[in-house]
Amino acid sequence: MISDVPQTSLILASLGQAAFVWDIATDAIVWSDHAAAVFADIPPEQLSGGAGFAKLIEPEQSIRANVLLQSAPVHGEDGTPYRIEYGVRVSSAAPLIQIEETGRWFAGPGGRPSRVQGIVRINNERHARDEQLLKLAQHDPLTGEHNRTHLIATLAETIEEAQRFRTSCAFMLICIDHLARINEAFGFDIADGVILEVAQRIRARLRGGDVLGRFSGNKFGLILKNCSVDDMTIAAERFLAGIRDEVVPTSSGPVAVTASIGAVSVPRHARSADEAINRAHETLDAAKRRRAGSFATWRPNVERDAQRRVNIRVTDEIVTALNERRIVTAFEPVVRIATRDAAFYECLVRMEQDDGRVLLAPDIVPVAERLGLIRLVDHRVLELVVAELASAPEARLSLNISPDTTMDPVWWASIESMMRAHPGVAERLIIEITETVEIQDIDDLRGFVTRLKDFGSRIAIDDFGAGYTSFRNLRKLGVDIVKIDGAFVQNLARSTDDRAFVQSLLELAQRLKIETVAEWVQDEESAALLQTWGCDYIQGRLIGLASSERPWRPAGDQARPAVG
Repeated sequence: MISDVPQTSLILASLGQAAFVWDIATDAIVWSDHAAAVFADIPPEQLSGGAGFAKLIEPEQSIRANVLLQSAPVHGEDGTPYRIEYGVRVSSAAPLIQIEETGRWFAGPGGRPSRVQGIVRINNERHARDEQLLKLAQHDPLTGEHNRTHLIATLAETIEEAQRFRTSCAFMLICIDHLARINEAFGFDIADGVILEVAQRIRARLRGGDVLGRFSGNKFGLILKNCSVDDMTIAAERFLAGIRDEVVPTSSGPVAVTASIGAVSVPRHARSADEAINRAHETLDAAKRRRAGSFATWRPNVERDAQRRVNIRVTDEIVTALNERRIVTAFEPVVRIATRDAAFYECLVRMEQDDGRVLLAPDIVPVAERLGLIRLVDHRVLELVVAELASAPEARLSLNISPDTTMDPVWWASIESMMRAHPGVAERLIIEITETVEIQDIDDLRGFVTRLKDFGSRIAIDDFGAGYTSFRNLRKLGVDIVKIDGAFVQNLARSTDDRAFVQSLLELAQRLKIETVAEWVQDEESAALLQTWGCDYIQGRLIGLASSERPWRPAGDQARPAVG
């Protein structure tokens, strides 16, 4: 029966909706029946007029009037459509009702809005969902703090605000020390628990207005507003103590945790978010190098800045020289200590410059290693050395490479290809691995050494005694030659400590049946001592320094072999 169908207004109310007509000239609003069910706890008199209803609206009371004025009028019987969202409540203590309003307005004789009709709908669920999505987009799911993107955006706003109002703030990076060890010892779930606990301990020690975010896996970013340099130091110690003074309880038992902090004062020492992050990272690395659980703050350093300018310049020069084939080699003789005849020549990298000057290996290699260019340099030198060996069957050469290069599959593919393309070259090539760079994975390096030795090449450890390689690793790697670092050899005739150290190295090498080369031999007295102790080869100023001359070629034939 038609009479059984509910009234339209009742249907709307059951759906959390109400219809209205607003006469703008009189400001009167007429609502459909049961509108009170939609606007619970709001007195009817406050709904009866546009001005009264506007007082209930958050965040901006004029939002309804503004949308009418801003929408372009459509003249005709259908009116101009609009849509808007806002919240309403009768007082700050009352819950906020989220409203979605859709309708049409009709113009009066002057073309301005005269009458509005529409429907309002409660939209609390959608608003809550949108807020949750926004929270997920801006916050770290584990700790609930700002995520990296939101933290960096907040940092940029803070720096801009500090510059505008001439205030001082601080940005800190707090790093949980040795989190990888906790992962390995207890599992990732325990490590996550440690991260969460550290976040809570930092949060408990923040002031109002300070901002905490998770910057990366084991790092938190912290923005301290209105914070002087002295305040920053005090705050850092407060955070460090809060993290280290009590063990973290976990399901696997208590875990002792420390953290290190790097900080920078903004905008005094950082005018942008990127600069603040870079400098905080820099000081964090410095703090961790000093000792775990310490704090460092960024300060201007003329020498460091000058060195960076040099690094940038040399980096550019290295890349340009590689592209222009201005990376060349010089050859330093390594002689048998008993007969002084050349056993092989060490190939040292040189870089020819536009002005005719030549940069030596100490000017090139350290920068190339620090800035990740060493693999490119090593690859080019490999090409030059193989071409030299292929063109001179009587030459025996050694090539110095970084351990990073040995882990590079592209470099290995290149040397393997070259060895197969030039039979007989491998047997006359010695690969020297720089010992002053820490060997990260001894097993992977052993695989590299084994493959080279299968081709017939020999392996030497360069600068032995100055770095990280132990005699146990020498045996594990199957090294053929040890080159004793020249820093222990150059003063051999005058230093009893150096004599004792070098003699001990030589005795151990002899027991392991590993041949030895003493670098930087300066005088006959040192050479005589080395021969007495059983050293096999020497090189250095006494024998002759590196030169572009090729002793295995006739004097009139010193041209470099063709190489791409």
